[in-house]
Amino acid sequence: MASERDLFSTEIVNRGIESTGPNAGSMTFSVRVRRRLPDFLQSVNLKYVKLGYHYLINHGIYLLTIPLLLVVFSAEVGSLSKEDLWKKLWQDASYDLATVLTSFGVFVFTFSVYFMSRPRPIYLIDYACYRPEDELKVSREQFIEVARKSGKFEEGSLEFQKRILMSSGIGDETYIPKAVISSTENTATMKEGRAEASMVMFGALDELFEKTRIRPKDIGVLVVNCSIFNPTPSLSAMIINHYKMRGNILSYNLGGMGCSAGIIAVDLARDILQSNPNNYAVVVSTEMVGFNWYQGKERSMLIPNCFFRMGCSALLLSNRRRDYSRGKYRLEHIVRTHKGADDRSFRCVYQEEDDQKFKGLKISKDLIEIGGDALKTNITTLGPLVLPFSEQLLFFGTLGWRHLFGSNKKSDGNNLASSKKPYIPDYKLAFEHFCVHAASKPILDELQRNLELSDRNMEASRMTLHRFGNTSSSSIWYELAYLEAKERVKKGDRIWQLAFGSGFKCNSVVWRAMRRATKGSRNNPWLDCINTYPVSLT
Repeated sequence: MASERDLFSTEIVNRGIESTGPNAGSMTFSVRVRRRLPDFLQSVNLKYVKLGYHYLINHGIYLLTIPLLLVVFSAEVGSLSKEDLWKKLWQDASYDLATVLTSFGVFVFTFSVYFMSRPRPIYLIDYACYRPEDELKVSREQFIEVARKSGKFEEGSLEFQKRILMSSGIGDETYIPKAVISSTENTATMKEGRAEASMVMFGALDELFEKTRIRPKDIGVLVVNCSIFNPTPSLSAMIINHYKMRGNILSYNLGGMGCSAGIIAVDLARDILQSNPNNYAVVVSTEMVGFNWYQGKERSMLIPNCFFRMGCSALLLSNRRRDYSRGKYRLEHIVRTHKGADDRSFRCVYQEEDDQKFKGLKISKDLIEIGGDALKTNITTLGPLVLPFSEQLLFFGTLGWRHLFGSNKKSDGNNLASSKKPYIPDYKLAFEHFCVHAASKPILDELQRNLELSDRNMEASRMTLHRFGNTSSSSIWYELAYLEAKERVKKGDRIWQLAFGSGFKCNSVVWRAMRRATKGSRNNPWLDCINTYPVSLT
């Protein structure tokens, strides 16, 4: 068990100089104590490890049967000399032609059945991330000034939001809707929500269709996810109407699923493509900032105002085998974890009304602890699918030792398991690039510490948070765009996208690069500023 001290972190805030009283002129400060993420790599649940191996065996049974068949065949052929083998084959072909043809037919039939029944590979042809116009940029000071001019917040609420912003990791060039900037009226209206949705979704899709040269009528599957704003007709219907897509398109609209819904949407699109061959699927991930703008006094509901910013991503997926040469990435694995059965997890991010009947998202103080538990479950399940065999052997060996002999006692009274900590897998051996949902600086700090990642591994997440803020489910695509703009993604590289959100859910998707990714000459949201990044966040 970790000590109570290890569960908390401290930070010095509100430095200043005492102006009055007997201590006038002396320095003053406050100490903020916050709960850390649980050290989930040190406490592993065996059932989730077994779940990961279950997935691996179900999808890789041929890895066990093919070597066995090769061993049997080699043993049979190895007993014959080259002359005997040639003579035997010639005689069989000469005198038992029916057997040879039958065997060949069985082989061709078996190979055809296997080839036709195996899951089709899913390719990511390309993607686009929307970058709003410069007139929607807002610095942290301007953000507070906008909130003050709106007349909706008392001074205590403004000061609270300012403290959150200054420690958030968000920079001075993020974007918020014009309605929030210029209006003192209620921005959480259907009209403003539709206007913002049209701006970000159509902007991202226009870029996607331009980059891929695909016509909207060629799209067979459309999946849209937006957690808060769910109008009627749906967002997916807005897209179909705007681009005049075909009448038999399979469209889906995911609502209320939080910041990890982008990966859920990819998972849904994959399943649909598996049952609809030779098709294209478009996945649109976004969130409406203005519609979720909270104007009350509840501090736990003011936090989303500080973090969430405008953004949208649009992906083009294909299951056409001829798109192998066009694809940028191939989908490898998706692992989803849902902790909604637990009441605390279910309510840790909860949309409700405050005492003044203002609608907003309430963030629980237990969010970091609950998120850490979901992350532990997810990465434990993912590990057997992606880690090298050497890492799995060391990890599973030490884990098995603890479970088998954990009840034995040493002569000094200490538990034997406590003297032999579990081996912590090195996930840097499984992935070359990491795209962790840019939620906030404290969460990214704790994730880096727990997963033992380097500053370079976390660079894309931190810089995305600084430049674009928390764009909800689309943030992992702005992070991948950052890596491409830096020209770091090479052919064969593996990318891990990790996102978490309300429910409580934690989801992972793994991609493999099919070619070297370049920043290109346009349509990358980082092109105008990539040379200034990374920036110092101290």
